[in-house]
Amino acid sequence: MIPIPDNTVVTGAGGWLGTGLVSAFTDDGPHRRSGCIRALVRDQDDADRLSILSDNIEPVLGDLTLRSDLERLFEGLSGTTDVIHAAGVIHPTTFDELDAVNHLGTVALLDVAAEAGIRRMVHVSSNSPFGTNASRADTFRNDEPYHPYFGYGQSKMLAELRVIEAADRGLNVVMVRPPWFYGPHQPARQTQFFTMVRTGRFPVLGDGGQRRSMVYIGNLVQGVVRAELTPTDPGLGWWIADERPYRVNEIVETVGAVMREEGFDVKPNRVRLPNIVGSLAERVDGLLQSSGRYNQQFHVLGEMNKTIAVDISAAKRDLGYEPDVALAEGMRRSVQWCLEQGIEL
Repeated sequence: MIPIPDNTVVTGAGGWLGTGLVSAFTDDGPHRRSGCIRALVRDQDDADRLSILSDNIEPVLGDLTLRSDLERLFEGLSGTTDVIHAAGVIHPTTFDELDAVNHLGTVALLDVAAEAGIRRMVHVSSNSPFGTNASRADTFRNDEPYHPYFGYGQSKMLAELRVIEAADRGLNVVMVRPPWFYGPHQPARQTQFFTMVRTGRFPVLGDGGQRRSMVYIGNLVQGVVRAELTPTDPGLGWWIADERPYRVNEIVETVGAVMREEGFDVKPNRVRLPNIVGSLAERVDGLLQSSGRYNQQFHVLGEMNKTIAVDISAAKRDLGYEPDVALAEGMRRSVQWCLEQGIEL
């Protein structure tokens, strides 16, 4: 492992992963940092929320799509600087946001980071550039061709291609590819997931045997940090996930059991839908996106009958990545965090 840098720049610091990273860098755990943490955020509320974590945090209000804001992000930094690029749009307000933020915003950041002479950059990608598995038995490893899943997958694929080009030009940049993640600092959509499980209304498609890789936020932070601090060739990318994929039935049953342990009245899941519902939702999603529109409900439902399973062997081999939290414990910590925040489930 190389030394922790003097400065750490985190984009998307107000988001789920960004908050998890900044929290890990400022608590008393193994990832604590004493240097400057320059955090790009979109609004003052996020700046205020992060500022109270540590005097080391320097929030910068800005927009990833504005080069002038990115230049301010690096102003006045001396010594070594690493960048963790966690900013991105998953469920856009307008369809154009996907390319503007995920693709072109990444291009702008790569350019400014190169000019600033950064030591290392970690780009947080996704499973979406590679689509879904061909069958339930299939598992993505580290040699799949790109097969992007609709607009989000396309934007993240283009970002990856620009990262690889930047590495070829000499920038020390690598990638991590997390699937569906879970844990503290979760957004409203994950809270809704808990509520749907508690009320027995989470839609399970088919027999629920399709597999989904997931990653606990603490495991993901570990993977990001190892990608940052482990010497490797630039331009590489790794799957960062829990030790194994989970069946959809297993996910729903585990979350229900955890919520019962925490005192919730959890109803048996009663929403079982045929596989064709997911296929029809996927078709509607495709038609909407082809006309420049986006509907989160159709998009999520269209993925629910798919297997998205990944193999983390390369990350374990190259980075020494070892996910130490699995589904039940991770979901327990997530539910407990919600209760501590007064979030109604």
